[in-house]
Amino acid sequence: MLANSTVGILDMHDGYPNQGMRCIKEIVTDFNDYNQRLDFTVYDVRGKSEVPDISDHDIYISSGGPGSPFEGHGKDWESRYFNFLEKVWSYNQNYNGRKKYIFFICYSYQLMCRFFKLAQVGKRRSTSFGVFPVYKTEAGKRDPLLAHLPNPYYAVDSRDWQLVQPYYDSIAELGASIISLEKIRANVDYERAMMAMRLSDTFVGTQYHPEAEPITMGQYFQLPEKAKQIIDNYGEVKLNDMISQLSDPQRIALTHNSILPSFLKDAVTKLRIEEDVLI
Repeated sequence: MLANSTVGILDMHDGYPNQGMRCIKEIVTDFNDYNQRLDFTVYDVRGKSEVPDISDHDIYISSGGPGSPFEGHGKDWESRYFNFLEKVWSYNQNYNGRKKYIFFICYSYQLMCRFFKLAQVGKRRSTSFGVFPVYKTEAGKRDPLLAHLPNPYYAVDSRDWQLVQPYYDSIAELGASIISLEKIRANVDYERAMMAMRLSDTFVGTQYHPEAEPITMGQYFQLPEKAKQIIDNYGEVKLNDMISQLSDPQRIALTHNSILPSFLKDAVTKLRIEEDVLI
C-alpha cells in the first residue's frame, strides 16, 4: 500500500458560497482504488494566503472560484500561489523520485495558464453558464484523462473569462498540449476557447467544472432563492435546461464520475510505481 497518500485542496473561492468544494471533497473521500484511501487538507489561498509546502502532499487539486484571474496581481496570496507552482514544477522536472500531481479547475486553470504564459486570458463578451458540449482535440483523444468519455462530452461551465490565442512557442517549450476546445458556435465568428490542457504527466487542468455532481446540484438549482437568481440573470429557459441536462446520466454524471477520479487513480498508480522503484 502506498504510504502517506494525502491530497492538498487549494480553495480559491475566497469565502464565496459554492458547491464546488463539497463536490471535490466527496470525490477525494470516495476514492478507494488499490485499497488506498485519500485524506485531504484544505488551504484557503485567496482568503488567508494559505499555501502548503510542496512536501506536505503528493497530490493537489486547485479549485475554481469567482472573480477576475488578474485581481490577485501584486497581492500576497497570488505571489505565494505562483511560488508554489514554480517549486512543484521545478521539483518534478529535477527529481527522479515521487512526483507531485496537480489538477487545476476553472479559476485555477486561468491562473496556471497566466503563470506559464500559455494563452491570452481575456474577458468573454458574455457569461458562459450552463451545461455545454466540450470537444476533444487530437491530443485529447489520446489523453488518458478523457479516455472514458465520448466526443463531445458534457461539462458544467460557469465563467466570465476565457483562454484563446494559444502561445504555441511556450506550449511547445513545456511539452504541453491542448486537449479540449469549446463548443462549436457556427453562428458567431469567435475563436473557440481552450477548455482543457495538459502541461505534463503531472500537471493538467480544465476550464469547466469536472467536480460538478448532478443530483445535489439539480436540487440546489431548484431552491427558491437560487432558482430566482438564475432566472433573474439568465432566464427561466436556462434554468430548465440546466436541470434537464443534469438529470441525463450520459452528460454531467459521466464527466463527474470520470475526470477527477481518473486523475486521482492515475496519480496514485504512478506514485505506487515510483515508490516501488525507490525500494
